[in-house]
Amino acid sequence: MVIRKFTRADEDTYLALAAAFYQDGDAVDHVVPAHHAQRTFAALMEGTPYADALLAEDEDGTPLGFVLLALTWSNEAGGLTVWIEELFVHDRARGRGVGRALMDAVRAAYPEAARFRLEVTADNVRATRMYRARGYVPLAYDQMILDFPPPKPQE
Repeated sequence: MVIRKFTRADEDTYLALAAAFYQDGDAVDHVVPAHHAQRTFAALMEGTPYADALLAEDEDGTPLGFVLLALTWSNEAGGLTVWIEELFVHDRARGRGVGRALMDAVRAAYPEAARFRLEVTADNVRATRMYRARGYVPLAYDQMILDFPPPKPQE
């Protein structure tokens, strides 16, 4: 297995994997417009300091999954916080250690991080089990958000 950063040539791969992540049903509890992934990929390719992503592939280049990260500073944690925004492993690759390898690659890529954080839906039992096995513990916080409409996609 190879884990690497996305390149411009990976746009279709990223968009397909992101679509599969949201279609899977366990990852989120609401609809996420497809154009969000297009904006995210564009930001990654522009070198945004707020996000990063890694692609997992078989040695033959077949995509296995990906992880999307959001990078922020946390006074509470005392430093850099790496949010695991999305972690997706393709159905055909589940049970092969791809998720664990992606999580290990994130830790290795950000050794200076004070905290790694993620969200998981209550019914995503398999992911929760993997996260707990990697040392993640639940927080007693409730999440709250205030979303603003994103810019309309360019046509």
